[in-house]
This record gives sequence, structure tokens and C-alpha cells, in this order.
Amino acid sequence: MTQAPKQDGYAAEYRRSLEDPEGFWLDAARAIDWTVAPTRALDASEAPLYRWFPDGRLNTCHNALDRHVDAGRGEQLALVYDSPVTGRKAAFTYRELRDEVARFAGVLTGLGVAQGDRVVIYMPMIPEAVVAMLACARVGAVHSVVFGGFAARELAVRIDDARPKLVIAASCGIEPARVVPYKPLLDDALALAEHQPEHCVIRQRPQCAAEMTGRDLDWDRVMETAEPVGCVPVAATDPLYILYTSGTTGRPKGVVRDNGGHAVALRWSLENVYDTHPGEVFWAASDVGWVVGHSYIVYAPLLTGCTTVLYEGKPVGTPDAGALWRVIAEHRVTALFTAPTAIRAVKKEDPRGALLDAHDIGSLRHLFLAGERLDPETYRWATDLLGVPVVDNWWQTETGWPIVANPMGLEPHPLKAGSPTVPMPGYDVRILDATGRDVPPGADGAVAIRLPLPPGTLLTVWQDDARYVRSYLSAYSGYYLTGDGGRKDDDGYVYVMGRVDDVINVAGHRLSTGAMEEVLAAHPDVAECAVVGVADPLKGQVPRGLVVLKAGLDRDPRDVATELVAAVRETIGPVAALRRVDVVAALPKTRSGKILRRTMRDIADGRDTELPSTIDDPAVIEALRPVLRGDVQSV
Repeated sequence: MTQAPKQDGYAAEYRRSLEDPEGFWLDAARAIDWTVAPTRALDASEAPLYRWFPDGRLNTCHNALDRHVDAGRGEQLALVYDSPVTGRKAAFTYRELRDEVARFAGVLTGLGVAQGDRVVIYMPMIPEAVVAMLACARVGAVHSVVFGGFAARELAVRIDDARPKLVIAASCGIEPARVVPYKPLLDDALALAEHQPEHCVIRQRPQCAAEMTGRDLDWDRVMETAEPVGCVPVAATDPLYILYTSGTTGRPKGVVRDNGGHAVALRWSLENVYDTHPGEVFWAASDVGWVVGHSYIVYAPLLTGCTTVLYEGKPVGTPDAGALWRVIAEHRVTALFTAPTAIRAVKKEDPRGALLDAHDIGSLRHLFLAGERLDPETYRWATDLLGVPVVDNWWQTETGWPIVANPMGLEPHPLKAGSPTVPMPGYDVRILDATGRDVPPGADGAVAIRLPLPPGTLLTVWQDDARYVRSYLSAYSGYYLTGDGGRKDDDGYVYVMGRVDDVINVAGHRLSTGAMEEVLAAHPDVAECAVVGVADPLKGQVPRGLVVLKAGLDRDPRDVATELVAAVRETIGPVAALRRVDVVAALPKTRSGKILRRTMRDIADGRDTELPSTIDDPAVIEALRPVLRGDVQSV
């Protein structure tokens, strides 16, 4: 057994968060400016619908901008915009960003947007997206950001669910190889939608100007005459935003985040989990359309008084696999937070990390990775290359901030490859068997969180409490079901092995596809990989492996595939029954970088599945169809 780390700081804080949540979270709430300070932390009167800081009042935008200006830090950089796809850069001090937000808040109020109204934001990674989000928070409106470029139907169902008074959009988004017109997608969505917003405010971009209609207003023109407005205090329990989970069908599932609990949790997390402090530069290389963008591009860094980086580009191809290192060096980034798939993309294009030599990344203290499972090989590669801690953390759109992490600002723990480390305060993480009982260390089970969830997590599903309870709270009484499987070791470290439906049943043996992926990813020639369980008439299910090889490799792919099959057999045993590994050009992913394992499994099983709206490049899955169906062996 590994020697347990010294945990006086973490252990005491974690224990107190579970035994005395009132005291713990009221103390954390002191880091936030309140119009009316809360005297209570947890309201359990309508359990399992819990609320935090029920008697508190505040404004999130004031906490993100105005308070820093009022404290004499108005000239500090708040937002750095870096857009390699357009060649444009810009920077905003806290005073400048506050003034822009206050003016756009004036646009909102001038168009009749009031406290509690919803506003849909459909924009790429441009400063105006951040301005729009914060302006909604300033006037007490509820924003719902839809990832820019989402298909018209998906945008339409979100508009019908949120019923916004206003839609804010840009004329286009810009990818490395193409321009994506947004306005035609918005027009098509509104033609499909039952609900019709009163106006659409459009930020025209020179790469593709939009045709305007009667209800459309030009961003620049309405800003010319706008008068700035102040912050509207709201109840801590009032909603700040709705964020729809990706890949939904039918009526989408809107995660509701509050104002008070959200501000307290994110402010606590940036210093205690991510070890980033006022005045330092934090870069979350994600998108404002995803939860990481909400939490760690926009809100947490600004609530803390940091400089946040808004990056409109990719980890590779804008212009090369040194893009991450260039941004870190240029903007003196203290902490980078991105997805493992971004690092795997860099590793594929530049396996030896040669492009790092051109950049001084001495400012970087940590690389944080989340969004999908961090395989040990990617962890090792990044650690060896960068020479800084590579820190896994695990959470969900629904939770808004890490469930399991290494609290680098509170008490750093020894890193263990394959584990995001330990539960964060407020998260009573349990590993349960099918009957809802705790399993012993080392045993696999369902990862669940004993209620109540801590501040900052979802309040409910938008306008559907029953669906919230049914979707998340019904599997085990008194628990939130994460949908992931995993285990704890003797030191309390949590290992998350992937979605419960990624556990396959091979001839009565339950096997984790994540464990097999670990073996494939450890091969020196593999850049990234996926294992999916496919139907088999004899064994019920068997695993299929798909791998992408590193660039510049001069080997027969069939030899690599043979070695991979042997490695799984040697490491996991013959029971794994992995007999086929296909070498492919690319794996299908969502725009946020998650590999579409379920879609591949459905195709392999012969189901006529609809491609998810979040897919990044449909051509990748089309190229894989004959491989997945067994028609060809792609090596």
C-alpha cells in the first residue's frame, strides 16, 4: 500500500465540510461581496431540492468586475483575447471590461430585458460573448449560452425550452480551415422554433457579414447610444444561467446554476484547487459554450481577480502544435486548464515536444486536465515534457466545479497516474454496489455523491424538478448518481473508469474499457485510442480497439495492432477478449474533445444511430463506418 499523504490541511477541511457544512460554507462565503450577507448556508426544507445561502443577496457581475475596480485594481488586466484564426489580439483592464459590460447591460434594459428574463447567447470565442454573459448577470437576467455553430434544430429546441426574450449572436465563427456562418443557422432555428424572441442582437464580424432582418439589431450600433447601468442585487438562490447538456434528444436537459452558491464555490476552487490567486493569469483552453468555459474562462478567474485568457484557436493547426506553449509564454500564464484530448493532439503532431524549445513557459506552475479520462501515458508524456505537475480533475456539467481533484492550493497530494486524486470539500463521494451499499477499497462500483451536493452544483433541471429527481436522484435513495463507474484505493484516491455504460460484459465478466484503453495508450506509437464494446453472439459483448498513431511513424500499422492485442492479453488477461485493433486516421469527437464512444458502439452494433449535434467533424465517423461494421480492416 502506498504511504498515505500528510493531509492535515485537506483532511480537516474536507471533514469539516461534511460534518459542519454551515460553518464551512459561511466561512467561504466571506470571500464574496454581499448586498445582504447570508446568515444560513444550507436550506434543506424542500429536500432533495437543496438551496444554498437562502437569505443572502448579491450580484455576480459586481463580484466579477466592479468590486475589483472599487478596490483600486481597475488597471489590472481582466481579459486577454488571443485569436490566431483571425490574427487579432486585444486586452481589457477590469475598468474597461466593467464599462463595456455596463453599457451592454444598458442595451439589455433598453430592450426590455429584466430580472429573471432569459437571454440565449450564440457566439464564438470573442470578447463580446463574455461581455454578454456578464451583462446578463449585471441586470439579473438568466443567460443560456449555446455553443456557436450548433445545428439549427438543436438551437431551436433550446430556444423553445428557455423561451428567451432576446438572442445575442455573432455573424460567424472561424475555424482553422473555414468560416461558419452563424446567422443563417439562427434564422433557420427561429423558423423551426415555436417561441420567438423579441430581438436578435448581432455582432458583425468582417469575415462574414450577416444579412439583417426586421428584428435584428447591430451590436456596434446599439452600443453607440447605450447608457451604462448598475448591478441589480438578486437572491442567492436566483438562477444565474441555464446550460444544456450536450447530445440531448427531444426536450433538452437544462442545468440550472444559482448566483450565490456558484460564486462561493468557484471563488473557493480557483485558489484551493487550481492554486491561482489575484493578479495571476489563468487560461482555460475551452469554449464559453461548455461548462469549463462558464466556470473557468469567465466566472472563477474574474471572481478571484485574475487575468483570464480567451483563446480563439486550436491546440494544433493554429498554426502548429506549439500553439499552447506560445500562448503560455506570451501572456505569462500561471495555470493552463485544458482537456486530455488537446494534449494528445499535440503529442500526435509533435511526439518529442520539439516545438516547446522556442517558448519560455517558465511562468507555468501547473497543467490541469479534465473533460474526459486522463490516461496514464498522456499524463506521463506531459509531465516529462513540461516539468510541472500535471493534475487531473474530474467533474461534470451538472456540478460546475471539481468533484475529485488534487487541491494544489490547499494541500498538494502525491500524484497517481489514472486518479484525479481525492474528493473536494462538500462532495461525499461513495462507490456503491447494485444494492446501494459501499464497496471495499479496490472494488469497482457506481460513483455516487451523498446528498446534499455542495454549493455551485445544479439546483434542478430548468422548469422540471421531477425530471431532475428522476434523472439524477432516483437510482440510490439519498444519493446523486454521477453515471460513472470507478473505485477508491486504500488511500482514499478515486479512480474514475468512465461511464457506467462503458463497462462491458464479456461472457459474464464485467470489464472496463477504460482499463483496456490504458494499455493501448501506453504503447509508444499510439497517439490516442478508444475501446468500445460491441455485440457478439457467443460472448454477449467483445471489445474493439481503435487507435491513431503518432505522426511521422515509419512502421507497418499491422505490426502495431498485433503488439497492442498482445499487450492487452498480457496486462489484463485472455478474459479481456480484445482480438481486433484497427489503426485509423482519426477518432470522432465532440467539439469539446470527448470521444464519441457510444456512437461508435451503436454503428458497430448495426444500429441506425443519429449523429450527435455536438460532433466536431461528421466526416470522421463516416470514414469509420465500414471499419466499425467489420466490412474492412483499417490498418
